[in-house]
Amino acid sequence: MDLGISGRRAAVAAGSAGLGYGVAAALAAEGVQVAICGRRKDVLEEAAATIGAVPIVADVSSTDGAIEFVRAARDGMGGIDILIPNAGGPPPGNFASVTLDQYLDAFELNCRSAIAMCIETVPDMRAQHWGRIVAITSISVRQPIATLMLSNTARAALTGFLKTLAREVAGDGVTVNSLQPALHATDRVTALHAGGGEDLAAGIPAGYIGDPGDFGRIAAFLCSTSANYITGAAIPVDGGAYGGLQ
Repeated sequence: MDLGISGRRAAVAAGSAGLGYGVAAALAAEGVQVAICGRRKDVLEEAAATIGAVPIVADVSSTDGAIEFVRAARDGMGGIDILIPNAGGPPPGNFASVTLDQYLDAFELNCRSAIAMCIETVPDMRAQHWGRIVAITSISVRQPIATLMLSNTARAALTGFLKTLAREVAGDGVTVNSLQPALHATDRVTALHAGGGEDLAAGIPAGYIGDPGDFGRIAAFLCSTSANYITGAAIPVDGGAYGGLQ
């Protein structure tokens, strides 16, 4: 299937590993010019070389770092048509263990940095009457995870922003969506779950942990011309783990 995005330009935050890398690889395979960022230069350059992306050393855990990445990507590619806001997750914790200052850090990491990237890219997308934003959030937005109080809170706030933005820019040919991953084979899952999360596969109706490559291809479809009419959506990618009706 031709997604109709060959020649477009994409900035994929935190694209040197995990789900971000899966999205960057899928877009590159569709002929999209891709810029990715990461904090570790060696890992970043290896990932970029593998998929043919532009490597940019940047830390998107802060708004300053997020803005620097987007500006460098725009300068390097001559513009940005597709934006993938993404960042690692905050540390685990519950109400009793999390401090007030940690909420500020989590909002900076998983909400304000993504908003900053949108502020930098959306005006140009509106001016050219075409753009795609696909944020990577978490299934915890839809079904809070007891041990991830910070992520539940910050990513839910980002989802509210994205939904509002989607309605404002839909008439300009810009779509804004988010994907809500559950367990996938990433370093984050390995860090949070003993055994890399494989022990949790029994609790997933699909029976296995998700593949970042499959996740990336879902994101690539949302960037396609066929997905013109999908906007404001927050889509679970979880192997059926979420049990709600909405």
